[in-house]
Formats: sequence, C-alpha cells, structure tokens
Amino acid sequence: MIRQTEIILKGRRRGCHLVTDEILRQLPALPTVGLLHLFVKHTSCGLCINENADPDVRSDLASILDHLVPEDEPYYQHTLEGSDDMPAHAKSALFGVSLTIPITRGRLNLGTWQGIYLCEFRNYGGARKIVATVIE
Repeated sequence: MIRQTEIILKGRRRGCHLVTDEILRQLPALPTVGLLHLFVKHTSCGLCINENADPDVRSDLASILDHLVPEDEPYYQHTLEGSDDMPAHAKSALFGVSLTIPITRGRLNLGTWQGIYLCEFRNYGGARKIVATVIE
C-alpha cells in the first residue's frame, strides 16, 4: 500500500535546521516495514540527513555552503529576486530535494546520530511544503 500526505514546515531563516520531529508529528502511523520518501516542493532549499546532536554541525554546514556558493557573483544572470536567490538554487541542486528513509518496526530506521535537515538557502524562504510518501 502507498499513502501520501503533504507536510508544511514552518518558515525558517537561512541555515540548516533539524526537522525530524516536526516531520514525524505530521505523518500518519508508520507501517511495521516500509519506506518513507520525502520530496520538498521548492527550488531554493534542500533536504539531507546529518548529525542530530551537536548544533555546531548545522551552523558549520551552512557556513561551508555560503563559502562554496557565495552571493553577488558577477557572472550570475538570475539576479532579479535578490542576492540570495541564485545561490539558493545552486545549493538546492547540490543537496537535492528528496530523501528515502527505511521504516523498521514502525519507526524511521535512522542511525543513532542521524536526523533530517531542511536546509533553507534563502534569507527567509517561508513555509516549506514536503510531499511524504509511505510505501509498505
């Protein structure tokens, strides 16, 4: 059976945000065994799985991304939506917009130190919509 729901995450400032619990609160009961596929419906943010304990990882990752893809480069052509917009699209392409996570014994089968991040690449991207598909 396949079930699908749309999750809305609250708006956040630029950075990498641990959203595992916010996602879990909006999901229906998970099956004993299956897969959860998450797809964010935006082009200026991304999803990833990373460290869920030390918040320094989230701020360091955001700093690394800002260093790799800086704002206001003279070769950017897509500039009408602000200096954070084109870098946000590039970062989204690097990170990706989807994740697939195994479900085991009715829970997400993440590692001990793993959590789901919403990486917001705009200064403020607003609420973000995620399509959550549960496959059992």
